[in-house]
Amino acid sequence: MKNILVIGATGQIGSELTVRLREIYTGNVVCGYIKGAEPQGLLLEGGPSAEVDITDARQIAEAVDKYKIDTIYNLAALLSAVAESKPQLAWRIGVGGLFNTLEVAREKKCAVFTPSSIGSFGKNSPHVHTPQDTIQRPETIYGITKVTGEMLSDYYYRRFGVDTRSVRFPGLISYVAPPGGGTTDYAVHIYYSAVKGEVFKCPINPGTFMDMMYMPDALRAAIEIMEADPSKFVHRNSFNIASMGFDPEIIYSKIKEYVPEFKMEYDHDPLRQAIADSWPDSLDDSCARAEWGWKPEYDIDKMTVDMLSHLRKKLDIAE
Repeated sequence: MKNILVIGATGQIGSELTVRLREIYTGNVVCGYIKGAEPQGLLLEGGPSAEVDITDARQIAEAVDKYKIDTIYNLAALLSAVAESKPQLAWRIGVGGLFNTLEVAREKKCAVFTPSSIGSFGKNSPHVHTPQDTIQRPETIYGITKVTGEMLSDYYYRRFGVDTRSVRFPGLISYVAPPGGGTTDYAVHIYYSAVKGEVFKCPINPGTFMDMMYMPDALRAAIEIMEADPSKFVHRNSFNIASMGFDPEIIYSKIKEYVPEFKMEYDHDPLRQAIADSWPDSLDDSCARAEWGWKPEYDIDKMTVDMLSHLRKKLDIAE
């Protein structure tokens, strides 16, 4: 039995992860939310909820005590493009909030999962098969908070013995929750446009490769790393994980195999393009495979079939 607190549980990743954790574990899986983003539907009905603003250490501690929490999933963050417009808030949530979480975990003996990102790398990092351990000099506030979070989490493990673990998520693609302002969001919007019969306006230039992952694989990674035998770990914060990489032309061509009439045009977004250009084309995830058995289940073919099928059902559009 596990008692788990998911901070940021009403966000894109958090909502799907909370539902999945409740399917797997007995005990409490608590939906931690902030005012204005209260849980609804399955999130509200499927288990306990608590107001947990990550910038308020007292709220975190109260939820941990009330529900006897032993594991915290910290998913509170502003995504890359949004963070650039709100850098102070991005730091308060991404670094100040993590510090609060780690302090509560130290006092209450909790394990902590805090995802990092491909955004933790910068233009000086190797872009092809980016190694697990390499230069990380991001130029976005999002990436800076992620690198700081990796180092802070490792510090709390070395200094205080807090069981911190993490993965570097690629761009995540999901049919469940709408995108939240990330650079890789185009890879979700393109499926919606295809199913709706709309011309897709792509903000990212052709030839811009980025690592991507289908949400079921991402959820599995977040769960499996927290279940892994730590005696095999060489790394903790954070593991590269990979599944597939593509540019806009590749995903467009793949969707056209199933929706032949689909059209795409380019509508360049300088901010998102600059961020994308600084990120890796592909990640080397050999350490995650060796140290805790990571292996993706979805490639671009399998994901595309599944995305189109679920979106047609969600939007009530006949095939």
